[in-house]
Amino acid sequence: MTTQPVRGDHEPVTTNGTIALVNLSAQIDSLKAQGHRAGPATHFAVAQSAVLVDLLTLRGHLLGRVADYEHAAQLAEQLVRDEPEDSTALLARARTRATLHRFAEAMADLDAAGRAGAAQATVDGERAAILQAVGCYAEAQTLLRRAAPLQSDFTMLGTLAVLQAERGEIIEAERLFGEARRSHRGVSPFPLAQLDFRRGVMWMREGDQPAARSWFDAARRRVPGYAPAAGHLAEVDLLLGDPEAAVARLRPLVKTSDDPEYSSQLALTLRAVGHHQEANSWRDCAAARYDELVLRHPEAYADHAADFWLTTGADVDRGLQLALQTLVMRQTARSYALVQRATSVRDRMARCAP
Repeated sequence: MTTQPVRGDHEPVTTNGTIALVNLSAQIDSLKAQGHRAGPATHFAVAQSAVLVDLLTLRGHLLGRVADYEHAAQLAEQLVRDEPEDSTALLARARTRATLHRFAEAMADLDAAGRAGAAQATVDGERAAILQAVGCYAEAQTLLRRAAPLQSDFTMLGTLAVLQAERGEIIEAERLFGEARRSHRGVSPFPLAQLDFRRGVMWMREGDQPAARSWFDAARRRVPGYAPAAGHLAEVDLLLGDPEAAVARLRPLVKTSDDPEYSSQLALTLRAVGHHQEANSWRDCAAARYDELVLRHPEAYADHAADFWLTTGADVDRGLQLALQTLVMRQTARSYALVQRATSVRDRMARCAP
């Protein structure tokens, strides 16, 4: 299948995002088929399986498919059971555990991968991502700079841009985002779409909705099926007073994604346009799905479920309980802020009660 470049003024040239998603799924299917035909484990077979794990994780992010994350995690667990001393297998499992926010276990895998011969720069880069996720920004930056000589300019600059954005260093982050974009040399649309998405997240946190919209839209135009970008665009639409546009963006997402974030958003948005019966139906779907995911992956979904119950779910006590559960698992600034928010909502409702 031929590819068609996406072009724009001063824009990096990449292959068509829709075609790239089709090719990604085809590559996943091909690797799955090869895995079913494989004989005894070899280093090549382990490497192929690790590639499949990473591709499933990528598709899970792009399309909002928790099932892909879970499949990747199961494959990685099997890889390490089969080859417990293989650094490639250990790195693959570390990445899937980090994706599901099992950070302590991921760090243990990285230690084991280092002892098994994994490149120090690779281990440092993975450790930095975990440290950044738990708010240890200074330590993450030290490791990133140590790993930088063995990374592409795009990867290094993009990672540092996201780190500075999360630290609140917006001017420096914006400079790094721009440099990263200019340094891109590949043809895949996915890294650029992810970079633009993270730039949009930065501006959304800063309260600049027009800037956030422009970068979410850039990510969605580069990869039209990019679920997180479409979901955040719907959120911006609602904040800017256009709930009908938000509903139109969310309806396709709830058909293709199994992440309850989108059904929760759709319920909230339908309520804003007066479609209360349909909103209640989607709210119930989100509630049931969050219950499943919190049981299976509490580290990854307890905080999202807490936010759901504090807003769309309208059960503040349950939201506070999940916020406290998150704080027990992860003592980060965001966890403390979630508990504070839940407590504030509960106290405000108590004051308003008759």
